[in-house]
Amino acid sequence: MAKTSQINRNKKREKLVAQYAAKRAELKKTAEDMKVPAEERFAARLKLAKLPRNSSKVRIHHRCELSGRPKGYYRKLKLSRIALRSLSNFGQIPGMTKASW
Repeated sequence: MAKTSQINRNKKREKLVAQYAAKRAELKKTAEDMKVPAEERFAARLKLAKLPRNSSKVRIHHRCELSGRPKGYYRKLKLSRIALRSLSNFGQIPGMTKASW
């Protein structure tokens, strides 16, 4: 199990990303549009820089939904490899069985 503080920090970042997503997208669009005057593009970049750092999507770290483990993460299932193995051994993931040969 991961530290609770790390899990909570990541959840806080996810909330901030959702909160500022529209504003951030609008400012990025303005900052990258070459048809807009240079002063407006520069102002948009300054406004982007003033937004909270944790509102950037890049700062979110993928974590397992069950254990909070940051490594060995399967994006499709949102689980770590260890949680995935334990659930599949008990037959709780449809279509997944333990390999035997």
